[in-house]
Amino acid sequence: MTDRTKRVVVKIGTSSLVLPNGRINLHTIDQLSFVLATLNNQGYQIILVSSGAIGVGLASLGLKDRPAKIAQQQAMASIGQTALMRIYSQRFLDYQTHVAQLLLTRDVLDYSVSRQHILNTITTLFNDNIIPIVNENDPVSVDELDHHTSFSDNDELSSLVATAIDADQLVILSDIDALYDKDPHKYDDAKAIKKVTTMTPEIEAAASGSSTRFGTGGMVTKLRAAARIMKAGKQMVLCNGRDPKILFDAFAGKAVGTTFGK
Repeated sequence: MTDRTKRVVVKIGTSSLVLPNGRINLHTIDQLSFVLATLNNQGYQIILVSSGAIGVGLASLGLKDRPAKIAQQQAMASIGQTALMRIYSQRFLDYQTHVAQLLLTRDVLDYSVSRQHILNTITTLFNDNIIPIVNENDPVSVDELDHHTSFSDNDELSSLVATAIDADQLVILSDIDALYDKDPHKYDDAKAIKKVTTMTPEIEAAASGSSTRFGTGGMVTKLRAAARIMKAGKQMVLCNGRDPKILFDAFAGKAVGTTFGK
């Protein structure tokens, strides 16, 4: 990232927000809030696209398994989104930073009038140094849930938001260090791909599905997001969200994870 970069979308997945035992990862949320508040104070305009509503909902109710029925998932997302925003609001306020919630559906970004209203809202929040926190509006949308007509998840949402606001960069925090030439969970000799300037069949073949029972995304959706960002002439960085302080390196232009784009 260059010194001129000012507008960034950061996406964090459910696997980074919910521990393997199903409990909320408060440490990661606290560190993410600290890092983004610090960068916001440095003049960056940041949007956080946060997954985790269903995972946090399950954790709040002491449940472990993601429900199968759409209505149950939507109810769980409704419970979890409230809890998640409460945690975010508390943690960001600890670092003297305000946040605002934006729940979006695909049609809001597809239609020019509603799209412009969203952009106006985001611009106003930026002007007031407030960090918008975006998520899919799961209780009224099945785009991200287990529905036969689903097209993607918050990876795509983050890329749509990034291109809509003309962001300089999209950073996706995941449960994997980078894009690999093969699944590192299965192959010890898997090698990280540090730079991608063109999507090739070999790169697409290296993608695999979701590695967590709480989330919906996987490497396939991240590559789709990267393709959209690259087509817009911008950059995307994929890196591990285990320690959100990695964002300091990403924003400083240091080599972390995989960089997509020129």
